[in-house]
Amino acid sequence: MKTISAFVTTFNNEKTLANCLKSVQWADEIVVLDSYSTDSTVSIAESYGAKIFQHEFLGYGPQKQSALEKISCEWALLLDADEEVTPALAKEIQGMLTTESGHDGYKLPRQEQLFWVMSSPYSGFNYQLRLFRRLAGALSDDAVHADPEVHGTVGQMRHPFYHYGEVNIHAKEARINAYSSGMVEEKVAKGKKHPLLMCLFYPAWTFLQSYVFKRGFLNGSAGFIGSVIMAHYAFLKYAKLHEYYQVEKYGTSLLPADAPDNLAPPKVPK
Repeated sequence: MKTISAFVTTFNNEKTLANCLKSVQWADEIVVLDSYSTDSTVSIAESYGAKIFQHEFLGYGPQKQSALEKISCEWALLLDADEEVTPALAKEIQGMLTTESGHDGYKLPRQEQLFWVMSSPYSGFNYQLRLFRRLAGALSDDAVHADPEVHGTVGQMRHPFYHYGEVNIHAKEARINAYSSGMVEEKVAKGKKHPLLMCLFYPAWTFLQSYVFKRGFLNGSAGFIGSVIMAHYAFLKYAKLHEYYQVEKYGTSLLPADAPDNLAPPKVPK
């Protein structure tokens, strides 16, 4: 039987970490890379038998890559601290480990908490590449959405894992505000232009995609609110990119001559 390591990066995740680690007690190894939490995160990880490492946060991609480099098993299962493997998915993964896998990685369906409800499986899953051979995969160094990259074939599991990330509207808005700022760096580095035009059309398309095509309407009022917030996220990504280019072009020249130099566009590598 092939061996598997579950690995998690943490920072002040005491509310969700126990459920996360409890769901992977069947794994041969659990590795937690912590960014010096100030709550009970580390003691919770210890109570579930995890191998614990600590260093400063390096960014989403580099931090997860550092955690990956600390595991020792043949297969790697990447989880966030607010995620949980369902018993059905655990059984499916264990079944794969006992047979000859024809793939080097697997996408897993993620079922989302959406404020006060769990999203309907009929509204579609968000498939994530989270299971892969350790020596065939690496984490991207993206500023925000750091996804594994696998050299080889990728299959798909049937059963979902849970994501308890969208606990309320305030938390979701705070997250998209942070994510949209981080993504400006990526878009500038890739030479993305015409952000104002995207501000006009992309949010409407995002809402339609989320609420209609992905059947967010099946999640009731929470689905409607979530789809509106996703449209706002689409707007923020390109509005902040437009802001960056405007500040780069004009600085404070369009403000009064004695205005303070208080503009703070995202820092972008040159």
